[in-house]
Amino acid sequence: MSSFNSSGIKDLCGQLVENSMISHNLYDKYHVKRGLRNSDGTGVVAGITNICNVHGYLLNEGEVEAIPGQLIYRGYNINDLVNNVEEENRFGYEETVFLLIFGHLPTKKELSDFTDCISLMRDLPNGFVEDMILKAPSRNIMNKLSRSVLALYSYDEDCENKTIENEMRTAISLIAKLPVIMSSAYQVKRRVFDNKSMFMHPLKFEENTAQTILSLLRPDRQYSEEEAKMLDRLLILQAEHGGGNNSTFTCRVLTSSGTDPYSAYSSAICSLKGHRHGGANIQVINMLDNFKANIKNWNDEGEVADYMRKTIRKETNDKSGLIYGMGHAVYTISDPRAVILKKKAFELARGKEIEAEFRLLETIERLTPEIFAEVKGSTKDMCANVDMYSGLVYRMLGIPDELFTPLFAVARMAGWSAHRMEEILTGNRIIRPAYKAIAREKQYIKISERK
Repeated sequence: MSSFNSSGIKDLCGQLVENSMISHNLYDKYHVKRGLRNSDGTGVVAGITNICNVHGYLLNEGEVEAIPGQLIYRGYNINDLVNNVEEENRFGYEETVFLLIFGHLPTKKELSDFTDCISLMRDLPNGFVEDMILKAPSRNIMNKLSRSVLALYSYDEDCENKTIENEMRTAISLIAKLPVIMSSAYQVKRRVFDNKSMFMHPLKFEENTAQTILSLLRPDRQYSEEEAKMLDRLLILQAEHGGGNNSTFTCRVLTSSGTDPYSAYSSAICSLKGHRHGGANIQVINMLDNFKANIKNWNDEGEVADYMRKTIRKETNDKSGLIYGMGHAVYTISDPRAVILKKKAFELARGKEIEAEFRLLETIERLTPEIFAEVKGSTKDMCANVDMYSGLVYRMLGIPDELFTPLFAVARMAGWSAHRMEEILTGNRIIRPAYKAIAREKQYIKISERK
């Protein structure tokens, strides 16, 4: 045990790297589609779904042809879904959840009953907050969400019941409870790690999902209708994004093994936590803060462009060389979620101090393709994705930075639920892709002869 000091571990890690690295050339040699992506950027078809279509390009005589992005929930264009709730001046997230899970738009009575059902299922089990959150606080709310979802298994007497009716009960229960878990975990984090006051409000069952989130987070529980509806629109936009996104695919992979719903959903949350997936929204805000601190005149495009060049050359910000919020695996010309969100962000920011930050993000969005082409020689189509403006909208709503990705998880629980049940009903086979083994066979060396 004494040999496992810092120096020893460093040496062993060096050996790990030496024995684990695989040449990029071998991926080409064996025609391995890294990231399950084809060489032209399109995704490897791994399944079929009725739930969502994420459309960003056409294949024209074997070549990828960029088109404005489309996001379609159960056959309904996201623009139509958002525009209709806007025109009718009402909330739409619960309707979106119903559509994704059941496959059709609800009647007025169905929507009312479903919204009531979600509200009544929000309450956490007796002792859950005390035992699972207060006694085991976490600095990272995504970590706490994942652990809490797993822990709910122990509070469910029917947790291994594989009927579709029980799956539905579990899914709706988690859709209802996740905002409460998130808010409770954040309040405990404030008290334990930030040395700030903790506010644990009782639930108001007349509040919908967006209202509940704002009500639980704010000390005085006060929010405007405009704020609640803005958050509602964000939840709609982030509720679902096809079967191939990393967290949904994770959920489907675990589901295909026959595991319980709590394990599958917890793993999806763990996937969304990654900075290459749901965690990207906080990276955009961190980048924006860095740009604000280092660019004297935000309105000077030349100065902004110079700093962006340094960022892409890995000289500034987090030295990753990335402009966060730009680019997407599927969307090429535009991300429909970003288009909608940018418009809503401007409506919220216009005439306020934060409008200057919005304008800076807009400048970054506009200049990125040109500067990437200049610095990297890249001619790839590049558009803003949903993360470009979501963090700024959250800030305008007074949402703490550490809740940006957890709110994404709260919204996406709807999509994960729909995909899990589709996998149960139609998958019927464990997802098990092949890996090409390249290690050569070795002769065993007795321990007394090893050096």
